[in-house]
Order: sequence, then structure tokens, then C-alpha cells
Amino acid sequence: MSGAATGFVSFVSSGPGDPELLTVKAVDRLARADAILFDDLSSGPILAHARAEADLVGVGKRAGRESPKQDHVSRLLVEYAQTGARVVRLKSGDSGLFGRLEEEITALRAAGIPFEIIPGVPSPCAAAAAAGIPLTRRLSARRVQFVTGADMAGGLPEGLNLAALADPEATTVVFMGRRTFHTLAGHLVAAGLPPETPALLAEGVATPEQRLWRGTVGALAARLKGAQAGGGAPALILYGPLAEGNDDA
Repeated sequence: MSGAATGFVSFVSSGPGDPELLTVKAVDRLARADAILFDDLSSGPILAHARAEADLVGVGKRAGRESPKQDHVSRLLVEYAQTGARVVRLKSGDSGLFGRLEEEITALRAAGIPFEIIPGVPSPCAAAAAAGIPLTRRLSARRVQFVTGADMAGGLPEGLNLAALADPEATTVVFMGRRTFHTLAGHLVAAGLPPETPALLAEGVATPEQRLWRGTVGALAARLKGAQAGGGAPALILYGPLAEGNDDA
């Protein structure tokens, strides 16, 4: 898509944090952008690919922290593009996974602004790779499911499909679940998930702060009980028929 009267927006997925995991297309769009609106987790060395003349605007949102409102971010995208600028909206992981991509696309479409979506390495794939395990296992985990552990206010979302999330033959990935996993685990066990189900806590994946902890759902729930919102590096929780391992911390 292209437009002469307006600019163009590229939704660039930066992957989990390691700049070497950027796609070639992502690097190209960063290098040609007039303006880059970036999330907190997409800053640092990734922005080294930007032109010196580019406007760099931080618009990151983190649970439990004061952050820009979504309508403000969407309005910035539209306003920059209406000047004829090449705009990059830089999002962590893959922009289509729990990244409020839909709201921003809706705003661009309403304003008649063309855009593209550039996928990236999803953080669950990077976490599994860092742990040396597959997300699927041929005989015991033929299904992978992603769920968010936090609603807009940072609490456990309502209406979760607990029967699906308690399926012992699925690999489940919980995004943004550090603060709520203790509560979620209680619901899962009540729904039939064995508390000894293998679990992995992956923090700061693909960054110098990376830490991996292996244990069980029950042990991880106890470990995270009372965890503070936004505390520590970004965390993913994986549980299900994961490759066996011992506690790493």
C-alpha cells in the first residue's frame, strides 16, 4: 500500500529484545523512518538502527505504571503520518500478540492512512529456544495456547476458559502473568491441572538480564505469591508437557 498525500506507517515487531533477532525488513524500515514510536521493551540497542535525524518517541505501556493512553498513541501515529512522514510503530515480540495492534490499525484506517505489519520473533518462541525445549512435543503436547495474565487494570482477566487452560496435554504460555499467576494457578488446579505440571518462568528473554527458572506449577505459584506489578524484567510463564528440568534458582 502507498499514498502520495499522506505518509506511511510500518508496524515493526522487534522480537524479544536481542537486536540480532530483528528481521531484515524490520532493520530496513527502522533505517528509513522519519519517526519511530517505540514501546519500552523495544528501546535500547534496537534503536541504534534509526537514522540520527529521526524523531524517537517513547509510548510504552506497562501494567501498574503511569503510561500514555492508547488514544493518545493512536492520535500521534495519525498526526505524524498526515505530515507525509514514514512512521515506524515499534512493538516488542510480535505486534499481533497482546500488543494493542488492533486499536492502532483502526485509527489509521479511519484516517485513510496506509500501513503494513512486519512480524517478529514471538517471545514464547525465544523463551523456549533459550530453555532448549520445543513448544510442541509430538506425543504429549500437540497444541499451544497463548493467554494474557493481566487485564487493563493489571488483574487476572475474567472469563478465562479454565477447562482449556487446565488441559495437561497443551503447552500454555501466560503473558504478563507474574502478579496474577498465584491466583490463576489455584483456579487451574481446581479445574484439574496437576500442581506437579512442569513450569518455566522466563524473565528478560533474549536480553542480558535473561533468567530461567524451572519447576512445577505449584512451586511457581508459591514463588510468585505477592509478586509486585511491574517488578523485575518482563516475564513469561510456560507450563504443560515441557522438557524435564531442575530448578535453576
